[in-house]
Amino acid sequence: MHQPYYKNLITGESVLPWVRLHGVKDYLDMVLILEKFPKMKLTFNVVPSLFEQIEDYNNTGLKDKYLQLSRKPAEQLTKTDKEFILQNFFSINKDKVIAFSPRYYQLYFKKQSGQEFNLADYLDLQVCFNLYWIDPSFRKNIPELKKVVDKERFFTEEDKQIVLSQQLEILKGIIPAYKLAQNNQQVEISVTPYYHPILPLLYDTNIAKKANKKTVLPKEGFNYPLDAKYQIDSAIEFYKQRFNNAPLGMWPSEEGVSEHILPYIIESGIKWIVTDEAILFKSLKLKKRDTKLLYQPHLLKRKEGQLNIVFRDRNLSDLISFVYHKMKEVDAVNNFMTHLENINKTFKGKDILVTIALDGENAWEFYRNDGHDFLELFYQRISQSDFVKTTTVSEYLKLNPAKSEIKRLSAGSWIYGQFGKWIGNCHKVKAWEWLAQARKAIGETKNPPDLAWKQMYILEGSDWFWWAGEDPDGSFDRLFRLHLTNFYQLIKQEPPAYLAKPLTP
Repeated sequence: MHQPYYKNLITGESVLPWVRLHGVKDYLDMVLILEKFPKMKLTFNVVPSLFEQIEDYNNTGLKDKYLQLSRKPAEQLTKTDKEFILQNFFSINKDKVIAFSPRYYQLYFKKQSGQEFNLADYLDLQVCFNLYWIDPSFRKNIPELKKVVDKERFFTEEDKQIVLSQQLEILKGIIPAYKLAQNNQQVEISVTPYYHPILPLLYDTNIAKKANKKTVLPKEGFNYPLDAKYQIDSAIEFYKQRFNNAPLGMWPSEEGVSEHILPYIIESGIKWIVTDEAILFKSLKLKKRDTKLLYQPHLLKRKEGQLNIVFRDRNLSDLISFVYHKMKEVDAVNNFMTHLENINKTFKGKDILVTIALDGENAWEFYRNDGHDFLELFYQRISQSDFVKTTTVSEYLKLNPAKSEIKRLSAGSWIYGQFGKWIGNCHKVKAWEWLAQARKAIGETKNPPDLAWKQMYILEGSDWFWWAGEDPDGSFDRLFRLHLTNFYQLIKQEPPAYLAKPLTP
């Protein structure tokens, strides 16, 4: 589960609301649903920079523009405020969410047809946007929210305050819920490097060529191995403070791995990592998919120590991420169970490990009822099955130590076993060049403040490069340039003139 770092370090405000909104829609219910299914064991992965921002909403009163304009009484909204609300408060799945609220749907069509909104419309839109981002299970089971849902329209300012205060209560419950589930041994919590960087590219952008020889590299390479080490070590320290123990597992950001980063992971005390099956077959120089090799853990023995590695079944993982939301829940679950039955028949009942690893948030907004109907039926069928058992990675490794060794791990990520999503096109290359210039500048600065280093590590996050050249509304481009501008201000240098113009035209 991951969101980029949206907080402006200088103003202390969050530029975009997605930590708060995904926080009330995805993170808490994903673990609470397991209370109904005690046989289910899952591994959840957390990104410290996401949890830090979740905490900030409660601990420091973190604000975002969407939240501030939601709190503002409708009668006090300016013309600019109203334009922003009309432009942004329909930012949720139209067919799976907006269409299920008659009033929200009515407001959507009113906006689409260019009709003028009155005061009641703006107030109802403020409420609907914040209400329907909240997970349906909370809207149903929290009495105060259920009353607002049942009201449907003609909301009051008091109704709006109830919705917004309940959002903060949900955010407050996220970390304790995961801690409790881990203490109860139903889940394992793994961790990602702190600000979600692509570790091999921090180590050296030239590694991208090892994954794909055709990759276009920046003129000025980025080559800061110790930054990769810091991102790993600071994540583990954050985890220890929240969960009172050290994590055993790590999900390298975007499952991006290479041989070069393994010493830092091993030295950190991490016992296992997860990546994509493409990396396994590239590492073993296999042209064909081999599930016998895929469905077992492997060992990386290096001079620094040893590390277990598991590889996800891409086909099964992608069915949940990208396919099943188009099907009826019962058909989707039947299809998945058939796949598991076929795997079991193929291996004639042998003990094998099938790893399903996927994004914990984005899939569900495409499912009906935010994925609850699918997940409940899925967990029920798995729990009742007599041939499959869920397990955490560490639990499995304790009983089934890895026997197969990988001598050299190929470089790559979950996307086609390479790094093309983060480096290669002219915009992504330019972003790396800008970052390299900034990193060089802080290295030449005498006693840079801690906040400047924090800003640098934020800038190393994967999302700025993911969206460079592919940013539909320019919001990530603006945020990357804002972070870079703030960085130069923090080291008391004039921001380069190029930061005033979009990276992606």
